Amino acid sequence: MKKSEDLNAFYHRIKYKPNEDVSSSKPHINVFERAACMGSHNYSRRDYYKVTLVFGEGRLDYADKSIHIDRPALMFSNPLIPYNWQSLSEEQAGWFCIFNEFFVKHRDELLTDLPMFQLGNDKVYFPDKNSIMEISDLYRKMMVENESDYIYKQDILRNYLHLIIHYALKMEPAKNYEQTQNAASRITSLFMELLERQFPIDSMQNQLRLKSANDYACQLSVHTNHLNRAVKEVTGKTTTEHIAGRIIIEANELLVHTGWPVAEIAYCLGFEYPAYFNNFYKKATGMTPKEARIKTV
Repeated sequence: MKKSEDLNAFYHRIKYKPNEDVSSSKPHINVFERAACMGSHNYSRRDYYKVTLVFGEGRLDYADKSIHIDRPALMFSNPLIPYNWQSLSEEQAGWFCIFNEFFVKHRDELLTDLPMFQLGNDKVYFPDKNSIMEISDLYRKMMVENESDYIYKQDILRNYLHLIIHYALKMEPAKNYEQTQNAASRITSLFMELLERQFPIDSMQNQLRLKSANDYACQLSVHTNHLNRAVKEVTGKTTTEHIAGRIIIEANELLVHTGWPVAEIAYCLGFEYPAYFNNFYKKATGMTPKEARIKTV
């Protein structure tokens, strides 16, 4: 899995120059017409939230399931869930709104506390005819407001966004998800790529973030048991075995190529206490970390 696409990378991809500096440390929101930003989309995570009104046929793929979009749909995505959109019709229209984590927390966290932004909940809604017209009108108003110089326009955009989300809350989410035939292979591939993305540990301030099968399952928005079954089926090894094996490889690299204290290496690799790391390493290699370091000198 490639690095998460942040807002600056997104703007570079669509060849758009924002009229302000975009940073994760300041609130940012923007609105676009879909037709102006269509292109190929790799299966990946985006480092921003997105609310989209889709006109046009397509297929939305998650790690373990897909949904066919064959009528106007309201779709939600968050930074934790990787997905891919495949256009199945030439005509693709509608609008989307993107915003960062800081925009959410600048005023309140209501947006991301709502069901459509939570792991394990449905992300696609099919509005009725009247709702489509009213949501479309809200997006048009957002487009106009976004071009204004009004100093408080982000607050207005926030209010319009809340209204769109409340339309979704009144609807029944889509239920016609399909389990894909290659789900196990896809989940395993995503897991292995996500595992590799945690490395190398190149600084003592760079602690391993994902330490358990549950951590990886949350990142991929699948149940831990589902992830474990898929990885075992495809590779013959458990998720825990893969994680432990990669940690041992990284531990060896750090022991050989750095002068970091063993306690610091243990901390960076996610161990709360050096003794836990010593026991883990010895069980896997037959040596303590200090013995392994001395042996390579």
